[in-house]
Amino acid sequence: NILELRRELRLSYLPPLMVYMAYGISGLTSIVGVFFVKEYLDLSAEFLAALMFWANIPWALKMPMGHVVDLIWRFKSILVYIGASLIAASLLIMIGLLSHPDAMRAVMPLSAWYVLSALLAPVGYVIQDVVADAMTVEAVPRVDRQGKPIDPAKIRLMHTTMQTLGRVAVVAGGIFVAMLNIYMFSGVDVMNEADKVAVYIDIFQLALVIPLVSVIGVGLGGYLKLRDARRLQSQGHSWQQAWHLVHGEVEKTAPNWFILIGSLVFVAFTISIGLSELPFREEIIFTGSMAIVVFLMTRLLKVLDDDARRVLVGTAIIIFVYRAMPSTGAGETWWMNDVLKFDQQFFSILSLVAGGLALFGMFIFRRFMAEKSIAYIIGFLTIVGGLLFIPNIGMYYGVHEWTGAHTHGVVDARFIAIVSTAVESPLQQVAMIPMLAWIANSAPAHLKATFFAVMASFTNLALSLGQLGTKYVNQVYEVTREVKDQVTGIIETPADYSELGLLFITVALVSVCLPLLAIFIVKKSPLRSALNILKLSSRTSSPNETVISNLSLI
Repeated sequence: NILELRRELRLSYLPPLMVYMAYGISGLTSIVGVFFVKEYLDLSAEFLAALMFWANIPWALKMPMGHVVDLIWRFKSILVYIGASLIAASLLIMIGLLSHPDAMRAVMPLSAWYVLSALLAPVGYVIQDVVADAMTVEAVPRVDRQGKPIDPAKIRLMHTTMQTLGRVAVVAGGIFVAMLNIYMFSGVDVMNEADKVAVYIDIFQLALVIPLVSVIGVGLGGYLKLRDARRLQSQGHSWQQAWHLVHGEVEKTAPNWFILIGSLVFVAFTISIGLSELPFREEIIFTGSMAIVVFLMTRLLKVLDDDARRVLVGTAIIIFVYRAMPSTGAGETWWMNDVLKFDQQFFSILSLVAGGLALFGMFIFRRFMAEKSIAYIIGFLTIVGGLLFIPNIGMYYGVHEWTGAHTHGVVDARFIAIVSTAVESPLQQVAMIPMLAWIANSAPAHLKATFFAVMASFTNLALSLGQLGTKYVNQVYEVTREVKDQVTGIIETPADYSELGLLFITVALVSVCLPLLAIFIVKKSPLRSALNILKLSSRTSSPNETVISNLSLI
């Protein structure tokens, strides 16, 4: 697989890959962001979970953004510049919070600045991601160097390669920044406060290359198109003919006012509710978002026959419940830092292990995903995921101290964390691919892009529901880290991890029981879950190609 991808790599693939890579390297600031909140802001785990809910909302708008790209197809690169500007603004805010906190505080509270930064970045990444999806279509040439049409089978293979490389670019970007973070955080555990802040600032300043990479990618894409058009012109084609050969005949898209107006109403509704003092704001937004997406899904289901409709609904329920499970929240990271003494560099090592093995898992579990049913795969992932809670639960109750004492310090907390991450990381990619499989094999050929966009919004809303669940469990089991006044050094909030063990156990039980219950209900109802890809392959010419070629749409 790897050698084949290398042989099929083309220069025209590079522009969208650079945009995807920019998203991959956005993880450069993830660890420093966690520690900035922990050390400088008095924000609870419950508040941070609610903030993540709001940060996920822009991803639910991927469908209308995709329609906007279709409407301004020739000028879609402008959106990349807008997205890059939002990402840069988010990073500059964080640089200001670290380098000039007093000046920033004079304008508004530091926590308010942080919230603004946390909301600007995802909007920028969503905009760029939608454009990158469109750029992948243009990256695959329609004609060879002499202007002759390329065989359709070869074009399908190139689309497969393009989208596979897109996923590889995202993961590879994460691996690169993990290695960079290991270097940047070297010796941070013995640094004084001023040196540590200087490292944080350096990382955020270095992260300004992220929007630059995407902008360069768009510029390179324009240059390559111009170069190819001039080459064809030199071979005897007129400029207009050469331009059409490079770009293809793009049919003008008619505005879908239902999507555009509905999306504007949704954005206005979301902003007004978010800025209000209404109770249950997140719940109101989630309910409204879910109602809109379910309405669109019901319209799409009308084009399917009864059997396909039952399969689609049953599979959607299983995957939605699986992806909507809560996490333990920020308290887990705080505990690992304060109690287990995992520093920033070790978290970077865990990130490197996770990224490397996630890339490995995309290839090693390919046959497993093709041969097993969706219900089987989700059931398997649910059980394994529940078992992977055991290491953290065990370490909370001191298992690592016992294992360390009986293995001469070899099997300590860090060893257990690395092994747990190594086992879990490949499965994270396995959890995503089946969702692509059932959409690719269920949607009519002329509506695949629409199905992917709507289902992408549907599954992203599941993640938002998971963040609400995270907020709820952190309300029940309150976890706090030590917060000191930055001026006097007086402890304002003491560290309290006494309820973290129950939080671990509760999340583990919920994450195992609810998906298995959903599978059981679907199996016992008239609904069905999708069969394995190989059995469904008669419905498409090449299901694996269809799955991978639509990967970036999710």
